Amino acid sequence: MRANISVLPLLISSLLASNANAQTDVPIQIDGDLGGAVFASQGIVRGQGVTETVLPYAYLDAGRFYARMDTFGVKAFPLAYGYMEFSGRVSLEGYRASDTSLHGIDDRGNPLPLGIGSYQETPIGAFFLYAFHDLTSSGSLLEMSYATELDVGRWTLYPQLGVERRSARYVQHLYGVSSAESNTSGMPIYQPGGSTTPVLALAAEMPVSNRLNLNIQWRREWLDAAIDHSPLVNRRQQDTGFIALSYHFKPL
Repeated sequence: MRANISVLPLLISSLLASNANAQTDVPIQIDGDLGGAVFASQGIVRGQGVTETVLPYAYLDAGRFYARMDTFGVKAFPLAYGYMEFSGRVSLEGYRASDTSLHGIDDRGNPLPLGIGSYQETPIGAFFLYAFHDLTSSGSLLEMSYATELDVGRWTLYPQLGVERRSARYVQHLYGVSSAESNTSGMPIYQPGGSTTPVLALAAEMPVSNRLNLNIQWRREWLDAAIDHSPLVNRRQQDTGFIALSYHFKPL
């Protein structure tokens, strides 16, 4: 584990440095939305309610840097209809036992996914592909989704359909029960396998003024047996979403 953590950042840094030297002529212009948002997430662990968090909102490109809400990174080189990217993700899946009704269970730190990805804007819609290694659990997260764009009056709608694959280590970190935790909590030992969950989302954008946009998103994830059968979990699906007010930047 220590070797993976130490080598991976060095490898990415060297690749980014060589790419930066080859692409010094790329202008850094901001194109997209930047603002603030209130994110809401329905808890799936026993005793959790709805969590609300105020965070920055960004969906933009700045030269080779990009940010797509919870995912950010650097475009490495052109690939098909987009780029191969070095990507990271902000995950809030972790939780503190004191915020739940679970006793004798350890706190679960937020995953730290780091890896590669690609955004492909094709004639038939947009495809998002990501492969992450989680530095917290030493597990993996794979994600593939498709989105399209629909204009409805003043609103622009973005329906999205996807699937996420979490490895057994990733799921174990968040929803497993170790033998030590079983002794202190009275819950049965639970060692889950990998998890595959379908995701449906709908984002909407409406201009408020010349440069201000209102952004809204709702997202539902259906949990499979690996997560649903955990004694820590009491829901079979999870809803998340946000509402944001953002300033729209246009390249010069």
